[in-house]
Amino acid sequence: MTAVFSHGRLRLYLLKLLDDGPKHGYELIRLLEDRFLGLYAPSAGTIYPRLQRLEVEGLVVHTAAGGRKVYEITEAGRAELRQRADELATLESDITASVEDLSALASEIQTEVRGSVRDLKRELREAARQTRRGNWEPPPVRPVANGGPTTRAESPTLAEFDQRLAAFTVEVGALVRAGRLTDTQLRTAIRLLDGALDGLRRLLR
Repeated sequence: MTAVFSHGRLRLYLLKLLDDGPKHGYELIRLLEDRFLGLYAPSAGTIYPRLQRLEVEGLVVHTAAGGRKVYEITEAGRAELRQRADELATLESDITASVEDLSALASEIQTEVRGSVRDLKRELREAARQTRRGNWEPPPVRPVANGGPTTRAESPTLAEFDQRLAAFTVEVGALVRAGRLTDTQLRTAIRLLDGALDGLRRLLR
């Protein structure tokens, strides 16, 4: 769960969302994801226990519709919203700031990923040109850790790719750990890495 929702603030925001009209759990998850521009989405295991607690406290009620529980705020829930209006306004400001921070982090990572992909494309094009010109010669088969030979020879460019990939992994790991990122920021980084992998898959088809 993102840090902006610590200290029971998520339950307050759920009341705020339900004040706009009845909703089932996955609608609330989608609304939260939209509010964070897709950079954060709470799990069902985060949302439903809080809805159940709100119901126990008499702040929401639910009805069954289409096999789903639809939650609706009660008058007691609206009274709590009125009592905590200042806290809700502060929460909205904190969410806005959090989204800006997450967007900046995502932009930085995307820039780094795009640069890496451009470098890879350039090296692949150069390797293809060298192959077409007949200038490329495979290096000798190199041994592996157990002393046996590899099954095929590797090009110098492929060896360089292996080195770049290893260096990239080490550097990203070090940056992430040094930055003490939150779980939400780490999930953003994972999504961006997945996007880079998908781009490479499309490139190499």
